[in-house]
Amino acid sequence: MTVDPATAAPLESPADVRPRRGLVALLVLDGALCALLSVFYLGLYIAGVPFPITILLAGLANLLLVVAVRAETGSLRTATLPLVAWAVVFLVCLVGGPGGDQLAIGDWRTLLLPVAALAPAGGYLFSARIKEITRAVEATQAVGATQPGPRP
Repeated sequence: MTVDPATAAPLESPADVRPRRGLVALLVLDGALCALLSVFYLGLYIAGVPFPITILLAGLANLLLVVAVRAETGSLRTATLPLVAWAVVFLVCLVGGPGGDQLAIGDWRTLLLPVAALAPAGGYLFSARIKEITRAVEATQAVGATQPGPRP
């Protein structure tokens, strides 16, 4: 017996689907890996000219990771986890190792990397939070407008 997909009842509503914790953990790990690779390839030169393409790639990767975590969980707080992992790994890369070796180079590129890598995702999270606040205020105003006020 075949069931028509148009008339079949949906198995689960999107609100009932729980986020996959393994996927979220993998995306957070990707944020940490992005920071490590960004620092490793920050000193890239092409034909004797500094070519810090990892600065742009880190910003794009962090933005995509944040959007993916928010789409999976629906939470802005959880969506910040890839950025936190990125920042922690970047700060660890700034610290010298046991022999005095340091992964991050002392250059303008090192100063630009955290700003350019975190700003796009931070802007996305900021605008999403502002939209949530605006919707909540509009909803409370709509509820207040439908309720009758005190009568004189």
